[in-house]
Amino acid sequence: MPGNSSGPQASRRRSPADLIALDGRVVAVTGAGGNIGAGIAARMAAAGATVVAHTRSSPVEPIGRSGQPGLVVTADLTTPDGPREIVDMALERYGRLDGLVNNAAVQTVAGFSELTDPEWSEMIDTNLTATHRLTQAAAAAMAAQESGGAIVHIASIEGSYPAPGHGHYSVSKAGMIMHARAAAQAYGRAGVRVNVVSPGLISRPGIEQAWPEGVGRWREACPLGRLGTPDDIGDACVFLCSDLARWITGSELVVDGGVMSNPTW
Repeated sequence: MPGNSSGPQASRRRSPADLIALDGRVVAVTGAGGNIGAGIAARMAAAGATVVAHTRSSPVEPIGRSGQPGLVVTADLTTPDGPREIVDMALERYGRLDGLVNNAAVQTVAGFSELTDPEWSEMIDTNLTATHRLTQAAAAAMAAQESGGAIVHIASIEGSYPAPGHGHYSVSKAGMIMHARAAAQAYGRAGVRVNVVSPGLISRPGIEQAWPEGVGRWREACPLGRLGTPDDIGDACVFLCSDLARWITGSELVVDGGVMSNPTW
Protein backbone atom coordinates (compact mmCIF):
# COMPACT_ATOMS: atom_id res chain seq x y z
CA MET A 1 0.00 0.00 0.00
CA PRO A 2 1.39 3.47 -0.80
CA GLY A 3 2.42 5.54 2.16
CA ASN A 4 4.06 8.74 3.29
CA SER A 5 5.17 7.75 6.80
CA SER A 6 7.03 4.48 6.45
CA GLY A 7 8.97 4.98 9.67
CA PRO A 8 12.73 5.29 10.19
CA GLN A 9 13.50 1.57 10.15
CA ALA A 10 11.66 0.92 6.89
CA SER A 11 13.13 4.03 5.30
CA ARG A 12 16.70 3.00 6.11
CA ARG A 13 16.14 -0.26 4.26
CA ARG A 14 14.89 1.46 1.12
CA SER A 15 17.11 3.16 -1.42
CA PRO A 16 16.69 6.86 -2.29
CA ALA A 17 15.50 5.78 -5.75
CA ASP A 18 12.69 3.81 -4.09
CA LEU A 19 11.84 6.59 -1.68
CA ILE A 20 11.37 9.23 -4.40
CA ALA A 21 8.94 7.07 -6.40
CA LEU A 22 5.24 7.95 -6.20
CA ASP A 23 3.93 4.69 -7.66
CA GLY A 24 0.43 3.91 -6.50
CA ARG A 25 -0.24 7.38 -5.17
CA VAL A 26 -2.93 9.83 -6.23
CA VAL A 27 -1.88 13.47 -6.32
CA ALA A 28 -4.14 16.45 -7.07
CA VAL A 29 -2.61 19.54 -8.70
CA THR A 30 -4.64 22.73 -8.87
CA GLY A 31 -4.15 25.18 -11.72
CA ALA A 32 -2.81 22.37 -13.90
CA GLY A 33 -3.73 24.27 -17.05
CA GLY A 34 -1.13 26.95 -16.36
CA ASN A 35 2.58 27.05 -17.03
CA ILE A 36 3.86 25.96 -13.62
CA GLY A 37 0.87 23.72 -12.87
CA ALA A 38 1.33 21.75 -16.08
CA GLY A 39 4.98 21.24 -15.21
CA ILE A 40 4.14 20.02 -11.71
CA ALA A 41 1.50 17.61 -13.01
CA ALA A 42 3.85 16.19 -15.64
CA ARG A 43 6.67 15.61 -13.13
CA MET A 44 4.27 13.96 -10.68
CA ALA A 45 3.15 11.58 -13.41
CA ALA A 46 6.76 10.90 -14.41
CA ALA A 47 7.47 9.92 -10.79
CA GLY A 48 4.65 7.36 -10.95
CA ALA A 49 1.69 9.24 -9.48
CA THR A 50 -1.82 9.22 -10.84
CA VAL A 51 -2.65 12.90 -11.29
CA VAL A 52 -5.94 14.62 -10.59
CA ALA A 53 -5.51 17.78 -12.67
CA HIS A 54 -7.67 20.75 -11.70
CA THR A 55 -8.48 23.62 -14.04
CA ARG A 56 -10.87 26.52 -13.83
CA SER A 57 -11.03 27.25 -17.54
CA SER A 58 -7.80 26.30 -19.36
CA PRO A 59 -7.91 23.05 -21.36
CA VAL A 60 -5.97 20.23 -19.72
CA GLU A 61 -5.12 16.82 -21.11
CA PRO A 62 -5.60 13.96 -18.63
CA ILE A 63 -2.20 13.14 -17.12
CA GLY A 64 -1.82 9.59 -15.91
CA ARG A 65 1.07 7.25 -15.35
CA SER A 66 2.38 4.54 -17.64
CA GLY A 67 0.20 5.83 -20.45
CA GLN A 68 -3.01 5.59 -18.46
CA PRO A 69 -5.28 8.65 -18.43
CA GLY A 70 -5.68 10.64 -15.24
CA LEU A 71 -8.63 12.70 -14.06
CA VAL A 72 -9.43 16.33 -14.95
CA VAL A 73 -11.66 18.33 -12.60
CA THR A 74 -13.09 21.70 -13.62
CA ALA A 75 -13.97 23.77 -10.57
CA ASP A 76 -14.07 27.36 -9.35
CA LEU A 77 -11.92 27.33 -6.22
CA THR A 78 -13.27 30.68 -5.03
CA THR A 79 -16.64 29.07 -4.25
CA PRO A 80 -17.19 27.18 -0.99
CA ASP A 81 -17.86 23.90 -2.81
CA GLY A 82 -15.13 24.09 -5.47
CA PRO A 83 -12.22 22.79 -3.35
CA ARG A 84 -14.30 19.96 -1.88
CA GLU A 85 -15.28 18.87 -5.40
CA ILE A 86 -11.65 18.10 -6.27
CA VAL A 87 -11.20 15.90 -3.20
CA ASP A 88 -14.56 14.18 -3.62
CA MET A 89 -13.92 13.33 -7.28
CA ALA A 90 -10.47 11.94 -6.47
CA LEU A 91 -11.95 9.72 -3.76
CA GLU A 92 -14.83 8.64 -5.99
CA ARG A 93 -12.52 7.67 -8.87
CA TYR A 94 -9.52 6.27 -7.00
CA GLY A 95 -10.63 5.70 -3.41
CA ARG A 96 -7.74 7.71 -1.97
CA LEU A 97 -5.80 10.95 -2.08
CA ASP A 98 -2.12 10.90 -1.18
CA GLY A 99 -0.93 14.31 -2.28
CA LEU A 100 -2.17 17.81 -3.03
CA VAL A 101 -0.33 20.70 -4.65
CA ASN A 102 -2.06 24.04 -4.08
CA ASN A 103 -0.79 25.82 -7.18
CA ALA A 104 -3.80 27.70 -8.61
CA ALA A 105 -3.33 31.45 -8.23
CA VAL A 106 -3.89 34.88 -9.68
CA GLN A 107 -1.26 37.60 -9.98
CA THR A 108 -2.55 41.03 -10.87
CA VAL A 109 -0.74 44.36 -10.81
CA ALA A 110 -2.13 47.21 -8.70
CA GLY A 111 -0.72 50.02 -6.62
CA PHE A 112 -1.12 49.22 -2.93
CA SER A 113 -2.62 52.58 -1.98
CA GLU A 114 -5.07 52.45 -4.91
CA LEU A 115 -6.06 48.82 -4.38
CA THR A 116 -9.83 48.30 -4.50
CA ASP A 117 -11.82 45.90 -2.34
CA PRO A 118 -12.69 43.64 -5.33
CA GLU A 119 -9.00 43.44 -6.34
CA TRP A 120 -8.01 42.54 -2.79
CA SER A 121 -10.81 39.99 -2.43
CA GLU A 122 -10.00 38.25 -5.71
CA MET A 123 -6.38 37.82 -4.65
CA ILE A 124 -7.08 36.57 -1.13
CA ASP A 125 -10.03 34.37 -2.14
CA THR A 126 -8.06 32.62 -4.90
CA ASN A 127 -4.59 32.39 -3.42
CA LEU A 128 -5.29 31.97 0.28
CA THR A 129 -8.89 31.10 1.12
CA ALA A 130 -9.08 28.39 -1.56
CA THR A 131 -5.78 26.97 -0.28
CA HIS A 132 -7.24 26.79 3.23
CA ARG A 133 -10.44 25.08 2.11
CA LEU A 134 -8.57 22.58 -0.04
CA THR A 135 -6.13 21.81 2.73
CA GLN A 136 -8.95 21.16 5.16
CA ALA A 137 -10.73 18.82 2.76
CA ALA A 138 -7.60 16.99 1.61
CA ALA A 139 -6.16 16.61 5.11
CA ALA A 140 -9.42 15.06 6.34
CA ALA A 141 -9.30 12.49 3.53
CA MET A 142 -5.60 11.77 4.10
CA ALA A 143 -6.05 11.43 7.86
CA ALA A 144 -8.61 8.70 7.23
CA GLN A 145 -5.94 6.69 5.40
CA GLU A 146 -3.37 4.63 7.25
CA SER A 147 -0.65 6.14 5.05
CA GLY A 148 -1.47 9.82 5.63
CA GLY A 149 -0.44 12.22 2.88
CA ALA A 150 1.49 15.29 1.80
CA ILE A 151 0.34 18.79 0.88
CA VAL A 152 2.46 21.41 -0.89
CA HIS A 153 1.58 25.09 -1.26
CA ILE A 154 3.11 26.98 -4.18
CA ALA A 155 3.93 30.39 -2.70
CA SER A 156 6.60 32.77 -4.06
CA ILE A 157 9.77 34.54 -3.03
CA GLU A 158 7.52 37.61 -3.14
CA GLY A 159 5.96 36.23 0.04
CA SER A 160 9.16 37.42 1.72
CA TYR A 161 10.21 40.29 -0.56
CA PRO A 162 7.27 42.31 -1.98
CA ALA A 163 7.63 43.91 -5.39
CA PRO A 164 6.05 47.22 -6.46
CA GLY A 165 2.54 46.67 -7.78
CA HIS A 166 2.43 43.18 -6.27
CA GLY A 167 1.74 44.09 -2.64
CA HIS A 168 -1.58 42.25 -2.45
CA TYR A 169 -0.02 39.23 -4.20
CA SER A 170 2.87 39.24 -1.72
CA VAL A 171 0.46 39.36 1.21
CA SER A 172 -1.42 36.34 -0.14
CA LYS A 173 1.79 34.36 -0.64
CA ALA A 174 3.13 35.28 2.79
CA GLY A 175 -0.18 34.01 4.15
CA MET A 176 0.31 30.71 2.33
CA ILE A 177 3.73 30.27 3.94
CA MET A 178 2.32 30.79 7.42
CA HIS A 179 -0.73 28.68 6.57
CA ALA A 180 1.52 25.73 5.78
CA ARG A 181 3.24 26.03 9.15
CA ALA A 182 -0.07 26.21 10.99
CA ALA A 183 -1.48 23.28 8.99
CA ALA A 184 1.67 21.23 9.61
CA GLN A 185 1.12 21.72 13.33
CA ALA A 186 -2.56 20.85 13.09
CA TYR A 187 -2.32 17.74 10.93
CA GLY A 188 1.07 16.21 11.71
CA ARG A 189 -0.21 13.69 14.25
CA ALA A 190 -2.64 12.45 11.59
CA GLY A 191 0.28 11.63 9.29
CA VAL A 192 -0.24 14.63 7.01
CA ARG A 193 2.79 16.76 6.10
CA VAL A 194 2.35 20.32 4.81
CA ASN A 195 5.18 22.28 3.16
CA VAL A 196 5.76 25.23 0.83
CA VAL A 197 7.67 25.69 -2.42
CA SER A 198 8.50 29.33 -3.13
CA PRO A 199 9.56 29.81 -6.76
CA GLY A 200 11.55 32.64 -8.24
CA LEU A 201 11.06 33.84 -11.80
CA ILE A 202 9.93 30.93 -13.99
CA SER A 203 10.30 30.87 -17.75
CA ARG A 204 7.23 30.82 -19.95
CA PRO A 205 6.68 31.32 -23.68
CA GLY A 206 7.22 34.95 -24.68
CA ILE A 207 8.55 36.24 -21.36
CA GLU A 208 11.86 37.44 -22.82
CA GLN A 209 10.06 39.46 -25.50
CA ALA A 210 7.43 40.83 -23.12
CA TRP A 211 9.81 41.74 -20.28
CA PRO A 212 13.40 41.86 -21.56
CA GLU A 213 14.59 44.32 -18.92
CA GLY A 214 13.24 42.24 -16.04
CA VAL A 215 14.63 38.99 -17.42
CA GLY A 216 18.01 40.64 -17.85
CA ARG A 217 18.02 41.94 -14.28
CA TRP A 218 17.02 38.49 -13.01
CA ARG A 219 19.86 36.76 -14.82
CA GLU A 220 22.32 39.33 -13.47
CA ALA A 221 21.09 38.79 -9.90
CA CYS A 222 20.75 35.00 -10.08
CA PRO A 223 23.86 33.08 -8.91
CA LEU A 224 22.90 30.17 -11.18
CA GLY A 225 22.46 32.56 -14.09
CA ARG A 226 19.08 31.51 -15.49
CA LEU A 227 15.34 31.59 -15.04
CA GLY A 228 13.67 28.62 -13.44
CA THR A 229 11.60 26.11 -15.37
CA PRO A 230 8.28 24.43 -14.53
CA ASP A 231 10.24 21.18 -14.14
CA ASP A 232 12.37 22.81 -11.42
CA ILE A 233 9.22 23.49 -9.42
CA GLY A 234 7.69 20.13 -10.26
CA ASP A 235 10.75 18.26 -9.03
CA ALA A 236 10.68 20.15 -5.73
CA CYS A 237 7.03 19.12 -5.32
CA VAL A 238 7.83 15.48 -6.14
CA PHE A 239 10.51 15.51 -3.45
CA LEU A 240 8.20 16.97 -0.81
CA CYS A 241 5.41 14.51 -1.66
CA SER A 242 7.79 11.54 -1.55
CA ASP A 243 9.15 9.50 1.33
CA LEU A 244 12.50 11.21 0.90
CA ALA A 245 10.82 14.12 2.71
CA ARG A 246 9.21 11.89 5.33
CA TRP A 247 10.47 14.01 8.27
CA ILE A 248 9.91 17.42 6.69
CA THR A 249 6.81 19.43 7.49
CA GLY A 250 6.07 23.10 8.06
CA SER A 251 9.06 24.04 5.90
CA GLU A 252 9.58 26.42 2.99
CA LEU A 253 11.72 25.24 0.08
CA VAL A 254 12.91 28.25 -1.93
CA VAL A 255 13.53 27.38 -5.59
CA ASP A 256 14.96 30.57 -7.06
CA GLY A 257 18.44 29.83 -8.38
CA GLY A 258 19.89 31.61 -5.37
CA VAL A 259 18.42 35.07 -5.94
CA MET A 260 17.41 35.47 -2.30
CA SER A 261 21.02 34.92 -1.26
CA ASN A 262 21.85 38.38 -2.64
CA PRO A 263 21.81 41.46 -0.37
CA THR A 264 19.02 43.95 -0.99
CA TRP A 265 20.97 47.00 0.15
